[in-house]
Amino acid sequence: MIAVLQQLVDGLGRGSAYALLALGLGLIFGVMHLVNFAHGEPVTVAAYSVYAAAMFGAPWWALAVVAVVAAVLTSLAIEFAGFRRLRAADDFTLLLTSFGIAVLVRAGFSMWVSTTPRQFHRPAWIFDTVRAGPLALEIYDLVVIAVTALTLVGTWLLLQKTMFGLALRAAAEDFDAARLMGARANRLIAGAFALAGLLAGIAAVLILMRRGQAEPDMGLDILLPGLLAAIIGGLGRLEGAVLGGLALGVAQSAFRAWILPNSLSRLTEAAVFGLIALLFIFRPEGILSARRAERV
Repeated sequence: MIAVLQQLVDGLGRGSAYALLALGLGLIFGVMHLVNFAHGEPVTVAAYSVYAAAMFGAPWWALAVVAVVAAVLTSLAIEFAGFRRLRAADDFTLLLTSFGIAVLVRAGFSMWVSTTPRQFHRPAWIFDTVRAGPLALEIYDLVVIAVTALTLVGTWLLLQKTMFGLALRAAAEDFDAARLMGARANRLIAGAFALAGLLAGIAAVLILMRRGQAEPDMGLDILLPGLLAAIIGGLGRLEGAVLGGLALGVAQSAFRAWILPNSLSRLTEAAVFGLIALLFIFRPEGILSARRAERV
């Protein structure tokens, strides 16, 4: 029982960042019916912004602010430069555009910064542990779970209790009807990208505290688990995105701890992908049935 609880906490810590990324993907998909493959690039920009700020000796609370601001601004820039003028294009064009933006950002950092990972300092406390009876819990995991929980509560309150949240939920159901009721398309979609960037920025802080480096390809590496989590939960269902992220993190921890022997630990991702494939065979719509949004 103790081992189960230990791995559950570890899995929730791992899956929390996936949940935040999946939630941002779900927001954009709900409003624009767009699977945004450039959603990982705000994390890349945040990482290099943290690296630049760390060179001046900034403390980690300041680096966290830098990461979040950089992610939000990057997400807004992607919406304005990449999607605003193509909003009436077909789904395939938007999909290619999101791929193109991701490739452009990675190429830019590779050419103008370096292909070599750039290291920066990590908080000294992330590897510390605290005991709760027989459990030895990493402070990092507890911080990640707490920050994610607060972020999810804040996002729920924003979506349920504000006019912006009401407009966003209405647009996800029927964008044309939302516009007839007074919602402004540019402001609403920009707001959705800003919120998705905020979630990506918070996820970036949690990931970078442990990772401690910036590299051009990290956006894609981070995007894939978030996208899988969104699909597992039911693409377009925000609560499903959160559930999918946590389930993915717990599954990875379980495979590493109990299912695969140490000699095969490198096959964890392949085993988890196999499990996901079985899920899609028997329940292709995901854990929660996805609602199809009308794209504008």
